Amino acid sequence: MNPLQETNLKIASELDGTLLPIMEQFYTVQGEGYHQGKASYFIRTAGCNVGCHWCDIKDSWDAAEYPLINVEEIAKEASSYPMKIAVVTGGESMMFNMKPLTEALENRGLKRHVETSGAYPISGTWDWICLSPKKFKAPLDSNLKVANELKVVIYNKSDFKWAQMHAAKVHRDCKLYIQPEWNKAYQMMPEIVDFIKTNPQWHISLQIHKYMNIP
Repeated sequence: MNPLQETNLKIASELDGTLLPIMEQFYTVQGEGYHQGKASYFIRTAGCNVGCHWCDIKDSWDAAEYPLINVEEIAKEASSYPMKIAVVTGGESMMFNMKPLTEALENRGLKRHVETSGAYPISGTWDWICLSPKKFKAPLDSNLKVANELKVVIYNKSDFKWAQMHAAKVHRDCKLYIQPEWNKAYQMMPEIVDFIKTNPQWHISLQIHKYMNIP
């Protein structure tokens, strides 16, 4: 375990969930997966031990670099916007206890969505769980069983096999998505199209917020 991982785990163990390290919060449009195109309030926690080398938000990895914010303040800010969906993402949010945050959001009438690698036990009460498994820290089987959406990032050809392996572990109503890694999108797109045509139970997720140049 490297020093960054040790720091993140120490911070996570010391917090009860009423305070969370937050990198950023913003009102935008969901750009990926089943709910793409919907107005959403994003809450990005800091701290991640998964370590994807192609991660486009590596600045979120170190929880110690960001302020601890009370979940009631987070929920109050989220509820000041007209949308009904709050998306919790990271980093890896499940390193922390999400129960206080989901309760605060629910008390303000917000739907709670989470995007997670599934590498840590899922805490909190969620209306939608998007599980995006990473080879660098494999997901827990118990998390796959409760996922509403399985979203696998395609970086190379071996990722298709990775996707199918995890699709076999989710429940039958789970939505299946493959998403090209942004920097490999044009290279992998022909492979992705062929995969979808052969496996029509899967759908393509594109990071439309990047095409639209919005956060």
